[in-house]
Amino acid sequence: MASSTTGRVVAVTGACTYLGGELLRRLEEDPRYGRVLALDIRPPALAPGGKTEFIKIDLTQPTIDGELATLLERHAVDTFVHGAFLSHPTHASDWAHELEDVGTMHVLNACAGVEPRRLVMISTTLVYGAHPKNPNFLTEDAELRGHRDSRFVNDKVRAERQVQRYAKEHPRVEVAVLRFAPILGPTVSNLYTRFLARPVALVMMGHDPLMQFVHEQDAAFALQRAVESHATGAFNIVGKGVLPYTTVLALLGRVPIPMPQLVARQLTKVLWTTQIVGSPPSFLDFLLYLCVADGARARRELGFSARLSIKRTILDFLGIPPDDGAIDIAGAHA
Repeated sequence: MASSTTGRVVAVTGACTYLGGELLRRLEEDPRYGRVLALDIRPPALAPGGKTEFIKIDLTQPTIDGELATLLERHAVDTFVHGAFLSHPTHASDWAHELEDVGTMHVLNACAGVEPRRLVMISTTLVYGAHPKNPNFLTEDAELRGHRDSRFVNDKVRAERQVQRYAKEHPRVEVAVLRFAPILGPTVSNLYTRFLARPVALVMMGHDPLMQFVHEQDAAFALQRAVESHATGAFNIVGKGVLPYTTVLALLGRVPIPMPQLVARQLTKVLWTTQIVGSPPSFLDFLLYLCVADGARARRELGFSARLSIKRTILDFLGIPPDDGAIDIAGAHA
């Protein structure tokens, strides 16, 4: 029996991720939404008594698609936001594959039987891959190269391809995929924040690629806009400006350690295998080659344009407050 709740009903997988939690908070405060379903294996940190309901969902379970379909129908879910993706690599790669690739299959099976009006998926610009032939700015129709040695990236590529097929097979559902540049900020935790938090950083000798980030609050605003929007297709969600990798390290006050590629790969392989560092050898390609995305389509069709520059984003990651007259981070999209 469908819910009688007044207002839109949104279901969010990955409710305990940074973006999932921020979206829940924003929807909780928005009167246009009558009910929000937080789907995860553990409850998100939210004040009790609101319109958000936690429902324990484990996307690695083989029968979960039936449970999801029942939830969609019972609560008359209007919009499904799929954000159950890892923000950093794990040695438990088989489990990660079950969560991201197979988990996406379960989500789409449920959405095939009970079509929501809108489906929004969270992805990353890393799916384009770092490649010597990449153009200066990658548009959304660029090939999703992924990475030959990175299950962390390739599981996300496979999930995206499933969603692309679903969109073709279910034209009545508005399907949008948000490819976020690496998210940086004072509270988010991911592959890049962990790497850049170290006092020293590897530099591939002879290489200094441009780097691109998006501030955590800009990223959260973009996701909110995508839920509100009717726009479909893939969208690059990027920050304002790019900087050379060595300039980023200088702003962060990190000590660069120049190293030949082969030596760096062997060292990183040992450190990753022994779990001393959280970035695998495949990550080094993103310190070698360009992987910078073009955000024009998101500006044009989603109405999203980042407010915070890459320099301000880096300084905020460091906890350095803005100068007088700079954009107030908390109220940037008020």
